[in-house]
Amino acid sequence: MRVKVCGITQEEQFNKLHSIGATFGGLIFYPKSPRYVLRHMTTNQIKKENNINKVGVFVNAAIEEVLQMVDECRLHMVQLHGDESPRYCEKIADYISVVKAFRISETDNIGWRIQEFMGVCDMFLFDTEGAGYGGTGKKFNWEKLNNVMVGKPYFLSGGIEPADVPHLKTFAQRPEAKALFAIDINSKFEVAPGIKDLDKVQQFIKDLG
Repeated sequence: MRVKVCGITQEEQFNKLHSIGATFGGLIFYPKSPRYVLRHMTTNQIKKENNINKVGVFVNAAIEEVLQMVDECRLHMVQLHGDESPRYCEKIADYISVVKAFRISETDNIGWRIQEFMGVCDMFLFDTEGAGYGGTGKKFNWEKLNNVMVGKPYFLSGGIEPADVPHLKTFAQRPEAKALFAIDINSKFEVAPGIKDLDKVQQFIKDLG
């Protein structure tokens, strides 16, 4: 399974992601986040080629700002984690691949939530609803995907930790996992916000197989 390590803030760790088996590195461009990447790295550091797919995470940012960061940092993909409209997503998707994140509550109908975004985004990401924006570290209720044929590749997020490996392997065999594209990990693999335990990440990727 592909793995995205989100919330990277350290250049040295960013450059090691590929060698430990990760496919994507998530860089958060949201100033209110404790993992705001531009507080720790420059655009020149980010744009260097390091064999990892660079995913820029934005929250309700101006379209011009997103596109500027795409160019300056040579991002491969943009993840929209706010209240972006389908029209907004479409404008960004004209320029770069877009992952639209959905913060899912216990009462949400995922099929209904994603419907108007089907034609304007390349992929989806499902996370747990919480106060504010961005990751909550709370476990996502995977049962919310029961009998949902997503119809787009998607990232599974929301408080995923090393102990979830057997559950992820079981989930991957289910019909609704047909479109499962990658696993998104963040806070459960940190020693401090934005600083990862790369040994733990590497072991998780190895155990996932």
